[in-house]
Amino acid sequence: MTIRPLFMTLALCGFLFAAPALAEKPQVEKPQTAQQQGKILDVKTFKTKSGVEVWLVSDKTVPVISMDFSFEGGLVNDPDGKPGVARLVSIMLDEGAGNIRSQEFQAKLSDNAIQLGFTAGRDAFYGQLRTLKEHRELAFDLLQLALAHPRFDADAIERMRNANVAQIQHDLGDPAWLVARAFNGMVFEGHPYGLPGAGHLASMAAITRQDLVDYTASQFVRSGLKLAIAGDITEDEAARLVDKAFGALPAEGESEKSGFFLPKYTGKTILFPLNTPQTQINIGAAGIPRDDKDWHAAVIMNYILGGGSFDARLMREIREKRGLTYGIYSSLQSMRQTALLTAGFAASNEKAKEAIDVLKDEWKRMAEEGATEVEITDAKAYLTGSLLLELTSTGDISSTLNGLQRDGLDADYINRRNAELMKVTPEDVKRVAQRLLKADELTIVMVGKPEGIKPDILLDRPPGMKEPEKK
Repeated sequence: MTIRPLFMTLALCGFLFAAPALAEKPQVEKPQTAQQQGKILDVKTFKTKSGVEVWLVSDKTVPVISMDFSFEGGLVNDPDGKPGVARLVSIMLDEGAGNIRSQEFQAKLSDNAIQLGFTAGRDAFYGQLRTLKEHRELAFDLLQLALAHPRFDADAIERMRNANVAQIQHDLGDPAWLVARAFNGMVFEGHPYGLPGAGHLASMAAITRQDLVDYTASQFVRSGLKLAIAGDITEDEAARLVDKAFGALPAEGESEKSGFFLPKYTGKTILFPLNTPQTQINIGAAGIPRDDKDWHAAVIMNYILGGGSFDARLMREIREKRGLTYGIYSSLQSMRQTALLTAGFAASNEKAKEAIDVLKDEWKRMAEEGATEVEITDAKAYLTGSLLLELTSTGDISSTLNGLQRDGLDADYINRRNAELMKVTPEDVKRVAQRLLKADELTIVMVGKPEGIKPDILLDRPPGMKEPEKK
């Protein structure tokens, strides 16, 4: 539910009284808004009685409460040989909990306009809660049941397993999904990042109820919890509700599998042949960690290279000037155990080689020349100006803050972020471009029948995908 932005100044009107007695009363100073303090958001931080750290932005504009939270782990902690357990847990948690069966649980959510959802990511297991203030007690009660007492009834498991199997079978015929699967499977070969997050047909057949129970017991622990709330709620009330939902969870659990991982198949061209009129292309190279001193320079460089949509060089050179693709993008991906700079697009089979050659040329040009003053100024203007537009609801705010928590940043970073971007110089951008943009180290993964390209590696099946064993 969208609400009026927290940073919007409310027009206040009042009556002027001339009575001397009123004039003599001491004036009580009103607390300043975040905008008056020169801040984007006024983020309060505190710990609850159970030790959970909370980031809170209070706003009474609309009676809505949004909470985003995450537990360390996610897909990387799927059991060996059973990718898809975290995914199945994420779609099972609202399928009944405690003594409430699936249909009744879903009815309680919908009848009270409560939104509760879960997602298994590479490095974390995410949750979102959105509720009207008047239904907050029920909302947090249902969340507590879902985390601590999921039912995992046999019929619900089978229903959601079948739905996931159907999605996997559909994805196996989607070239865009196949190129992402091939890219992840090869670049992250030997690491949990390289496994299919939704699982494969063999793992879906092998996963048991006990796998789901064991996963929740080890993952839903307070030591790995990050949590942010925004909306019509006080600090005391937030602390009470957070402890209601999370306070009884174990303090410690299974530690995530750690260690920094360098992408594999550097400089190689990989093809999964498919009889389609277009070639889907994913390209990647080593990126930059989020805590690196050059991160903000890399953000600006990426915006200019391919992150700025129609303003970006790749879009201009490959789509607008030559008509080789409908759209192309680049992005920085910073994960807990690796970092990538990636690009992706589709081109006709006969034009795929030309499009890749132009991309490599732009990679080299940016590394050699850096960016112009005008490009950097325009990038800064967009990146700093768009921040407020990304914080127009309580859900936007809680989600953004939880992301900052996961990146290891402090609560006031949101108010410093634009200043950090504005400090970036042309020399900074050129330095980070020379560091990251090495065209001969690009891993190029394709799905299709590209003409004029001789791959280094030819795949005969999507990596990481297995069929059930025949009995």
